[in-house]
Amino acid sequence: MTDHVVDLPPSPPAGQRIAPASGWRGFVSDWASDQTSFKGVSWGKAMMWVFLLSDTFVFGCFLVAYMTARMSTTVPWPNPSEVFALTIGGQSVPLILIAIMTFVLISSSGTMALAVHYGYLRDRRKAGALMLLTALFGACFVGMQAFEWTKLIHEGVRPWSNPWGAPQFGSTFFMITGFHGMHVSFGVLFLILMARKVLRGDFDTGRRGFFTSRKGRYEAVEIMGLYWHFVDLVWVFIFAFFYLW
Repeated sequence: MTDHVVDLPPSPPAGQRIAPASGWRGFVSDWASDQTSFKGVSWGKAMMWVFLLSDTFVFGCFLVAYMTARMSTTVPWPNPSEVFALTIGGQSVPLILIAIMTFVLISSSGTMALAVHYGYLRDRRKAGALMLLTALFGACFVGMQAFEWTKLIHEGVRPWSNPWGAPQFGSTFFMITGFHGMHVSFGVLFLILMARKVLRGDFDTGRRGFFTSRKGRYEAVEIMGLYWHFVDLVWVFIFAFFYLW
């Protein structure tokens, strides 16, 4: 038998960079590297990203509908500084409640990021405590949102009417802020459940159950963090569209 010798291209000198391929070969090379990166992502994290992407489309459609209704109405749109003002000490303070709500929710992103950090360090006490603190921030946000809704309903705002101007204001406001508030409420519930598992040591012992079937799987805390950061990011857009525009 005759051995077949395959001629390989010469290796580049030490320290010399290889120029990236161009054209079709460059496209294939880039796509192959991206595919390799995605193959290393866990199933749970990939599914969370898919869910967040679909949720982005839903919130995007809601906000586009809000902009369309606001720009197409012939009736003046309510002034946010008047609608969302609180009377404190006999003085009308515009957007004070909204500012506190935003500060609380943005702060919760910081505590959630620290919870993920300590989770990967296997410090379950700090991770669990920070998750509970994040849940507390989220519950405070939902409570303040319920107070805001109660105030507006008491003042006559309905999904079909509005004493300050365009009737579309009530329907778009209750729909979008209510949908976001539902996301925050579910997030608070799951944060409490996850914190309980972390503090109980389920991720250290491999105790079977939701999110804890494998030992040392603290990635579940990071997946919860992805959802929470998404909820906070969506609020930034809602805040800009409803309260600053």
